[in-house]
Amino acid sequence: MDVSSPNSDAAATFVGSSDAMLALRQEIDRAARCTAKVLITGETGAGKEVVARCIHRQSTRSRRPFAAVNCSGITETLLESELFGHLRGSFTDAHRDSPGLIRQAQGGTLFLDELGEMSLRMQAMLLRFADSGEMQPVGAAGVMQVADVRVITATNRDLRALIAAGAFRQDLYYRVNVIAIAVPPLRDHAEDVPVLLQHYLQRASNAHAMAMPRVEPSAVHTLMEYSWPGNVRELRNVAERLVLEAFERPVTADDLRLPGRIERSTTPVDVAAESRRATPLWDQFQAGRNFWTVIYQPFKQRELTRRDLIDLMHDGLSRTGGSYRSLLGLFNLPDADYKRFHAFLRQQRCTLDVRRYRARAHRASRDRRAASTAHRHGAAADRSR
Repeated sequence: MDVSSPNSDAAATFVGSSDAMLALRQEIDRAARCTAKVLITGETGAGKEVVARCIHRQSTRSRRPFAAVNCSGITETLLESELFGHLRGSFTDAHRDSPGLIRQAQGGTLFLDELGEMSLRMQAMLLRFADSGEMQPVGAAGVMQVADVRVITATNRDLRALIAAGAFRQDLYYRVNVIAIAVPPLRDHAEDVPVLLQHYLQRASNAHAMAMPRVEPSAVHTLMEYSWPGNVRELRNVAERLVLEAFERPVTADDLRLPGRIERSTTPVDVAAESRRATPLWDQFQAGRNFWTVIYQPFKQRELTRRDLIDLMHDGLSRTGGSYRSLLGLFNLPDADYKRFHAFLRQQRCTLDVRRYRARAHRASRDRRAASTAHRHGAAADRSR
């Protein structure tokens, strides 16, 4: 929970010149020109709060406070008090009145991160506030104030799936989803990794008063090929670690120590080993069972691990040439299950970069064409003799 004074979020900016980043900046510009509610979606660590702060900074409310609260991991009672405030004596340890974050951000912006984790009761209270601006502090007999704040929300969850499961209010979804902005995962704009790396190396170097290391091109290439399950936040942490390790030589690919690099390996030995581990699961699919029965239920019951799921995705994408939608047929799923299927993979951080699989399929197709051409030429030469 945080309330930032005007201009205190000057570091909140996007680095990169990819098409994805240019499109995102355009969406931020459009959102900043109005006061409508914004729903920001994207994976953990992709930069959803940075988007919210950029919108605030570029808006007419930029001279007023920006209040941010993470709805995940905080009890319902505490969240209510933090947002709406409380009166002295309304609960144990309430020794004095508290205005709450909304009143502190009067005239500014309220950013609610991890909206999908909010309880149904708090969703109802937020809906009332979003409709009318009315606030009722904990312990108050009625509405005490009408607040003027712009509401920006963010989530890494599939809210439509939560609505279908009865865990999220549909009316609140339509209320907060006036302007929708999707923040792309880092693996979808990997061309920005080099400039992001230099940006975070410089920031860490300045913050810790340590020299900025030089990174070999091979290490940068490795970073660009990495799947980044933790997105930009993970890259920032990698850059800070490299600075703190105080390398006196150029940083190599082996120095990066990226978790799970083996899952991106393209050596035939690794592919064969992963295929062998996944074979029993494929046997069940060939017998007609579907993904929800073979994978989802055992995974939820902790009978399968995330490693098992990643191995299966690796083998499946190798078979489909990098097509997630084609996996539906392999997993005996109808087309209607695609969004649910992909949302589950994203939630478990098991979506793999499809470029390696598409490149491998392209090479295989090219080799087959070359072999076919060579065969035709050889046959023609035989006939001409």
